[in-house]
Amino acid sequence: MANVDGSWNTVTKSPLGDQQAVLTVHSNGDSFTGNFNGAMGQAEITDGKVSGDTLSWSLNISVPMPMTLTCEATVSGDSLDGTVTAGAFGSFPITGTRA
Repeated sequence: MANVDGSWNTVTKSPLGDQQAVLTVHSNGDSFTGNFNGAMGQAEITDGKVSGDTLSWSLNISVPMPMTLTCEATVSGDSLDGTVTAGAFGSFPITGTRA
């Protein structure tokens, strides 16, 4: 299992351009809590899960419109790589480095 705890500087390649945010992770066994804080506001992690080196979570956002994002990323050392899914808008790559 990777060390997933801490702050991660992330970039999501969205249709609105590159979205930078800090993902904060506090794991507890096979689950985690935290938040996602970027230019469009802060959202609390919901349904955070840890499976080996993979994190999965949901975010309820209100900007640019109310929706639930589902996210999954694999941690490898001090980097993470995954996808953010925005319902009917599709999926977008997310990358990050440990802050």
